[in-house]
Amino acid sequence: MTGYNTNLAAEFYVLSMLHRLGADANLTLGNKKSVDIAVVKGEGKSLTIDVKGLAGSTGWPIDNIGPGDKRHFIAFVCFQGRISDSSVCPLVWIVPSLKVAELAYNAPGGRKLMRVSKLKTDGLKYKDAWRQVT
Repeated sequence: MTGYNTNLAAEFYVLSMLHRLGADANLTLGNKKSVDIAVVKGEGKSLTIDVKGLAGSTGWPIDNIGPGDKRHFIAFVCFQGRISDSSVCPLVWIVPSLKVAELAYNAPGGRKLMRVSKLKTDGLKYKDAWRQVT
């Protein structure tokens, strides 16, 4: 499965969960976008979500995440190396964009990463934190 398919699977998984929880959520279109899902929470109230999909179990490159905004969230979706196994539910962390830098890893060579291991230890309050975006 290609990275593009992994991201689509992750985006649709998050969109599906939002709808299951009663959110008014819409997938945005485009190939080079920074907002994957827009959620309308009421008249004049909205938030946005960028979805990062991971077929494996190590981490996501996050070099393209810009400065944070209080109404923008990053959904980190990890298929745990079993993306083709439909019986496995992915792990999901919903992280406010203003908190991403606190959890990021600066890898040798200048890459910024969000490691699964870091989210499992220091990001527990963001695991399945759908209440932030519904």
